[in-house]
Formats: sequence, C-alpha cells, structure tokens
Amino acid sequence: MILDKLFERFVEETPVTVMARAAIEHALPSDELDALFDEHAEHQYTRELVFSAVVDLMGVVVGKIQPSVRAAYKAVQGTLPVTLTALYDKLNHLEPVVSGALVCHTAQRLESVVRAMHAEVPALLPGFRVRIIDGSHLAATQRRLEVLRGSIAGPLPGQSLVVLDPELMMATHMIPCEDGHAQERSLSPQIIGLVNANDVWIADRNFCTTTLLTGIAKHVAFFVIRHHANLPFVTVGTLRKCGRTDTGIVFEQSVTIRDSDGQMMKLRRVVIRLDKPTRDGDSDMSILTNLPKKAASGVAVAELYRNRWKVETMFQSLTQMLNGEIDTLAYPRAALLGFATALLSYNVLSTVQAALRAAFGTEKVQNEVSAYYIANEIRVNTGGMKIALEPEVWKEFETMKPAALAKYLVRWASHANLMKYERSRRGPKKPVPKRTRFPKKTHVSTARLLAESRRKSP
Repeated sequence: MILDKLFERFVEETPVTVMARAAIEHALPSDELDALFDEHAEHQYTRELVFSAVVDLMGVVVGKIQPSVRAAYKAVQGTLPVTLTALYDKLNHLEPVVSGALVCHTAQRLESVVRAMHAEVPALLPGFRVRIIDGSHLAATQRRLEVLRGSIAGPLPGQSLVVLDPELMMATHMIPCEDGHAQERSLSPQIIGLVNANDVWIADRNFCTTTLLTGIAKHVAFFVIRHHANLPFVTVGTLRKCGRTDTGIVFEQSVTIRDSDGQMMKLRRVVIRLDKPTRDGDSDMSILTNLPKKAASGVAVAELYRNRWKVETMFQSLTQMLNGEIDTLAYPRAALLGFATALLSYNVLSTVQAALRAAFGTEKVQNEVSAYYIANEIRVNTGGMKIALEPEVWKEFETMKPAALAKYLVRWASHANLMKYERSRRGPKKPVPKRTRFPKKTHVSTARLLAESRRKSP
C-alpha cells in the first residue's frame, strides 16, 4: 500500500517520467535484447557482460543522466561483472547490424502501443505508408586513437541512414555505416530492402539515383525525391502551371528516364518556383515522383516533399535533447551504438507525446507542447524515481500487452500539466551584423567592453 501511494505520487507530480520509464521497460525487455544480440551478432558472443546491460548503460549517457561512459560505469560498477576495459572492448567491437536491429526491434514494440492508444498523427497521404529517409553523419570525435593523433581534420566515426514514420513520429529503421565519408547512394541496396508495396518514400536529391528509383518502383511502391542534376532526362514534356504552395508557384511536366535495366520509366516532374531562394541560393526546386495524378496532384506532391523537414527536426532533437553523438567514443562501432540508443530514446519520447495526444488532442499537443521540456523533466526526475521505487515495480511492463500499457499511459497522461511544457514562441530572427571589430585580436574581454559601453552611455 505504501509503495502504491509512492508510485501514485510520482504519477501526480511527474507523469511524463513514469510514462517514459514504463515505455522503456516495454521496449527493452532484457531477455529479448539478449536474444536479439545472439540472433544478429556474427563474431561477438556473450561471456559475462550481456547486451541488455550495455544498452542500459548507454541509455543513461545518451539521456544525459550521466556525463560519460566512464561515469555511468562507476555508478553501476558493483552490479557489472566486468572491468571498464572490458566494457569499452565490447562497445568498440559491437557489430553495426546489431545496432540497426536494436532500433527496428524497439520501434516495432512501441508502435503497437501507440496504435493501441489511437494516437497516430494524421496521415500525410491517406491510403499509403509514407516513409521519410535521410542521412546523418556523426559529429567528429576526440582524437583518442593512435591513428587520429596529430590529425588536423576532424575524425568522423561513421554515419547512419534513418527512416522516419511520420504517422508515428518514430525512427523505424537505422542503416549504419562505419565509413564517415561514404555517400548515401552507396547504401541504396539496404534501402530497397526496406521498401514495401504501396509505400511512398520521401528523400532529398542525394538519394536521386537510377538504382534507388528503379528499386522502389519494382516493389510497386512510390517516391517523392528531389531531382539531382546528375540524373539525365531522356524526354521532357511541356511545363504547365498547376497551383501554388506557401513557398512558391507549382508547375508540372512529364519526363522519361532510363532505368537500371535500360527500359524507359515515365515520371512526373514537379517544379516549385520559390518566393525566396533556399540557403544554397536555389530559386526553384525540382521533384521527381511516380505517384499517379489521381493519388496526388502536383501541389500535393510539393506539400509532401515539404514534410521532409520532419526527419531533420528529429536529428535536431537528438542533438538538443539527447547526447546521441558521444565525442569520446572514437571507434565507429561504439559511436553507432550511441546513435542507435539515441534513436530508441527518441522513440520512447514520441510514445510519451502520443499518450499526451490521446489525452489532450493531437492539435493541442502538436502546436503547444515542447518535446524539449518533456525530455528535460524526465532527465531531472529519473534519478530520484529510480532511488524511490524498487526495480520490481517496473517488471510487469516488460511483458504487458500493448493495449493494457496504452490504457495506463493515457491515464497517467491525463495528470500532466501542459503549461509546464508549453512551447516557447520565438520572434523573427534578427539579422546578424557583419563582424568588423578587432580584426587583429584573437580574443577580447567582455567585461571590459561592457564597462566601456557603460561609460559611453549618457
């Protein structure tokens, strides 16, 4: 009874923290994670340190609860049966395929919970399964390895292609790559392996290759991909105006390209003549699609492509709310596991937001609630809740049916005070002045400049 009262106290005071912990337990049951490792690892094997323990430790670092892997290890040193050196050895040799499988597995478990809450975001194109894909090159690491010392250039530990489901706002797949200089197009075969019939794949021009366009079409699926100048047209039809969006006037024409088998493929080319040039100075934007007109008009295709920002927002969230790019992990495989852990943490946060949508309405949560403040509250309260509540309290959520967990999450969400997470409205950006002062100095004293400014003020 005392424990029940204590648990309910946390529900009343910080429901999002309780929701996040329950979602984590459901997404990461220890036995399933260890089985996942056994299934996908080809060279590594388990001696004393199980994979689930590694993921738990990485989770507190990625969630900014601990500042580093070493600090996280020290916090649980009495419960881990290995040395710090052995832990790093495990991280540095973990096969990328395991990291990719971790993201996919946890997304599947949490998807069932979100759908049980009926908390999906309205579909971008009803009747189709939309997927947005983009690449993320991991930030440069510290030069801790012998091969990196003395290097002026920043060492990149790898990159990942991430697939976002905009209806769930979850990262469903991660395609890891240890080579930080590899182009996205080199990973086209792995992308094609994820395509299902009736999909619509949205991507930027780096993915505009004959191989990928043909591969998607052969799966009876569709694409909305920005045209790259390296992909030539065989024939081009008349460009006709078909409407406008918030960003510019929309035109459309039919084009033909030669597919990877040498056959002609008929596509639609949608051109947006922008009211304002892009950051790269482009005054228009060209998009290729094989969607039929009856499924999406030219304007609808342009609007679909505009939703590509959702995946960029996800990457920004990983940087602001989570520590997904740990600069002390110089080995590519360790860095990729850190990024995978950040993606699954993002999915947990998305599940919390889905519960809030179910309790308060999609429009209110989407427009007024900041994920940053939710993540901050979870980070602040996780440590105290971990001390106050016994681990056994959370065990039942590991095997709980998605529908049952969904009911708990929605009930807990109803206790949330949305004003605590209200989105900050920023004003228009001020133009950045040209920096011309002190060109011959490497640094200045802010205190002295402020004092001088006060003396000049009337």
